[in-house]
Amino acid sequence: MRKKLLSLAALCLGLAAPLAAEPAEDALAVEVLPGWRLADGTHVAGIRLRLAPGWKTYWRAPGDAGIPPSFDWQGSRNVGSVQLGWPTPHVFEQNGMRSVGYSGDVVWPVIIQPARPGQPVALSAEIDLGVCKDVCVPRMVQFRAELPAGGTRPDPRIAAALAEQPYSRAEAGVKSATCALAPDAEGVKITATIRMPSTGAGEAAVIEAGNPNIWVSEPEIRRSGDTLVATARMEHVAGGPLAIDREALRITVIGGSYAVDIPGCPAG
Repeated sequence: MRKKLLSLAALCLGLAAPLAAEPAEDALAVEVLPGWRLADGTHVAGIRLRLAPGWKTYWRAPGDAGIPPSFDWQGSRNVGSVQLGWPTPHVFEQNGMRSVGYSGDVVWPVIIQPARPGQPVALSAEIDLGVCKDVCVPRMVQFRAELPAGGTRPDPRIAAALAEQPYSRAEAGVKSATCALAPDAEGVKITATIRMPSTGAGEAAVIEAGNPNIWVSEPEIRRSGDTLVATARMEHVAGGPLAIDREALRITVIGGSYAVDIPGCPAG
């Protein structure tokens, strides 16, 4: 399977490359931002990542050369549900491969619905992620933080990260987004046609299947006026048959000015 081969190739490149100037354990620092409590009882917190110069980590759909982060919230107390926010990522090109992620200082907003509103939250997490420079290294981060119920003053760092998330369809002026699916020799070819204004120079697109067992290639895109067309291939990671849920499809268009999140992709 192409995805597994590419991931293995990236790992081998990392093992063969010279060691980075600084140890990988010094490349990433993680801080919990306690945040504040909304009037409806929702708690808004943040996970701040500080990456050493030249290092990067990855977005939820990192590309063939990346490692998607995973989160385990077991051990938390007074947590009914957790929703992670994703600020707009950057598109990186290295060794002829594309990856999508972050560098420098990034904050992941964490939106928590307490099981018992009005009571403190104990947030416990184990995060598996990758950090890369000359080498790609898997990292596991654990933390436990007490989030008080009484704080009401917003943290500007978390507020900025919320504002940096991709625009919605309505905010970006998306007029329509449809997807054509056609079988090919190894899976399914997907062609997304999106009527929307340009997001700025260097536009790129990411298509997510909403199923971890479905690999999606880096889309090829072209634009004519207000119409952007993105074409990619979809394959089952185990080589089995594909069942595509159109409502689970998710397209993110990333440009030099802003990004747009487009959930769902009906037939044209």
